[in-house]
Amino acid sequence: MYSNRLIFKTSNDDEIFYLKDTILINFGVSRNGFSTSELNPGTNDSYKSVFNQHLSQEKIDYLVDHDVRQYLMNECALLGIDSNYSTGLITLAEMKNVSIVNRKFKNTEVTAIVTAGVRTNATRAGDPASYWEENGEFHLGTINIILLTNVHLDKSTLSEAFMTITEAKTVALNNLRIPSQYSNGFATGTGTDGVAVFSNNDGDDTLTNAGKHSKLGELMAGAVIEAIPKAISKQVWITSKSQSNALVRLNRYKLDINEFYDNLDHDKFEFIRQLRIDARKQENVVIATSVLNLIDEVENNLVEKSAAYDLAVKIKEDCNSYPIRALLEYWINYFIR
Repeated sequence: MYSNRLIFKTSNDDEIFYLKDTILINFGVSRNGFSTSELNPGTNDSYKSVFNQHLSQEKIDYLVDHDVRQYLMNECALLGIDSNYSTGLITLAEMKNVSIVNRKFKNTEVTAIVTAGVRTNATRAGDPASYWEENGEFHLGTINIILLTNVHLDKSTLSEAFMTITEAKTVALNNLRIPSQYSNGFATGTGTDGVAVFSNNDGDDTLTNAGKHSKLGELMAGAVIEAIPKAISKQVWITSKSQSNALVRLNRYKLDINEFYDNLDHDKFEFIRQLRIDARKQENVVIATSVLNLIDEVENNLVEKSAAYDLAVKIKEDCNSYPIRALLEYWINYFIR
């Protein structure tokens, strides 16, 4: 068994351990919950533990020819926990990059334990599929959320909590303007996310609403919205600062940049050197974002293309950077001319 390091303890005496490649949570109270895992999935009234595990390449290779549920059961045995009363999530994110956020209001408390990686697998609900399933297929969890609360919730409220957590994940990604890797839209998650939410069977207080109007829903969503960007920053170094870049923003609407450079009436290396400098300037980020917003409006059939084009050209002309202005002209002519 791996050497343990206790990294957090909740008011219910739930102990969160950081192990070699696993975050293990042993519950201090009897818990019911809802899990997307293949081990004890859906709702369950007698959870004793939950874990989130990083998959090494060796484990990925092993899972190609083995059943995921059986693998999770085997991991329970290695962790010294009963697979009948446990559930587990798996991911490529490393456990050292976990983010833990605790929020309280009067006697209600929630704790979110999150790992997240969005650089290659971010996607938007409704994007073109990257696979189809016929005879079963293994998928790697990318944004994994475990959420604990000290109050009791019945099955319907747990389902509502799951919905609130999922919406909060989308808010967190939108706040960072994480792009989908499969379309021009913003990501609403990754293709392989996992969620496990648990309430306190021993709690004296039973809450009946975990939606967006409720204080419980606010605490849950707030904890997730805070935890996800922290986990993303640790795992893939994407932050609000790194996103404040005109090139990063423009990259959401992907074009063949080589074609642009082939027709560039300017020294390419000098152009790129100046572009890297100008892309970080706030006035250029604002201008690029304004143009992209007009492209979004056209893509979603919210404004007429001709009106968007005329305004985009005016905005572009206000840009004092030749490299940024040239790129914007290329994007405008391609998407909304």
